Amino acid sequence: MKNKPARQQGAQTTAIHAGEAARHGVSAPVDTPIVRSSTFTFPNTREMRRWAEGKSKAYIYTRYGNPTLAVAEAKIAALEGTEAAVVTASGMAAISSALLAVLKAGDEVISTAQLYGGTYRLMRDILTDLGIRTRLVEADLAGIADCLSPRTKALYVETPTNPTLRLVDLRKAAAFAKQHGLVSMIDNTFATPLLQQPAALGYDLVVHSATKYLGGHSDLIAGAVAGSRKWIARVRTMIISLGGSMDPQTAHLLIRGIRTLGVRVERQCANALTVAKFLERHPKVARVHYPGLASHPDHALAKKQMRGFGSMLAFDLKGGLPAASRFCDRVRLFLLAASLGGVESLVVLPIYTSHYNMSQEELRRAGVSPGTVRVSVGLEDAADLIADLRQALA
Repeated sequence: MKNKPARQQGAQTTAIHAGEAARHGVSAPVDTPIVRSSTFTFPNTREMRRWAEGKSKAYIYTRYGNPTLAVAEAKIAALEGTEAAVVTASGMAAISSALLAVLKAGDEVISTAQLYGGTYRLMRDILTDLGIRTRLVEADLAGIADCLSPRTKALYVETPTNPTLRLVDLRKAAAFAKQHGLVSMIDNTFATPLLQQPAALGYDLVVHSATKYLGGHSDLIAGAVAGSRKWIARVRTMIISLGGSMDPQTAHLLIRGIRTLGVRVERQCANALTVAKFLERHPKVARVHYPGLASHPDHALAKKQMRGFGSMLAFDLKGGLPAASRFCDRVRLFLLAASLGGVESLVVLPIYTSHYNMSQEELRRAGVSPGTVRVSVGLEDAADLIADLRQALA
């Protein structure tokens, strides 16, 4: 009698147990050990030669790989449903290494115009200097075929977008990339692998700022790239060459954060919907950007391709920048700080943080106004968050 296939585990179970085989056995540690060593020994030169020839997966130097990093990578790959993953020193290290693993001088990449500001500036300023051109398309992918050229090698999307939470149709984008032989890449930071798994829809590479939800406690800087073994090998080579590797202590914090990802995201999504509904009713708020609201232009798409609406939102105040500044200066429970995805709720003005050093036209295309406030909703009691918003808007 054939054995029945193992039942697929849930995301929270995967987050806790994936990559943790060493837990089993006599006196095995329940927590993942931090292997702090910068270098690793070989029993003899023959084994060192086997490593050099690519015939051994032994550890040699932490910039190339480390047992603690390997656990974090296994968890991320399992959550994203990919063959492999690699962790990096920051989200931008993940994004830049992934792009440079795919593109070279003379190549072109099509990207959504609405992006995290750091990614946009990387494409605008750094990739341009390296001879790589970026062609921008709106989140709805209108006119994307016009951006194609014989030099186009990749399609890069971010969904939901930062900071106005527009959505890209994942299936449509992946199908376009496949039809035209492009490497498809997606920033899945805002959604997390709990709310969407792009690789299952055909994406080649999935990038994360693991600083955010994967870490979840505002105490680390990290990035990650997930994909096929072939592509991750190329990304890892780029990380090794450019030095964007993760520290083992950071990897341990990341593993700890991933273990609670499911429960955190569930609570944060519920809080965010409560906050979004309150803001939408407030007379001083001109518009709320949250895909969980029926008023959001991509609400139907969000219901179709996401398992939840996330805990990021933005809103525009009727009084513009003065009103937005006043609000941010008055919050008490919400913290005025950049970044997102932690247990604490944060507010920030994108024009002073993620989208600084952009022209008025660039801000317009990104959907950012001087009165836009970005909100990362945390794990506090929803009633307390609403009370703070009410007093800050009074």
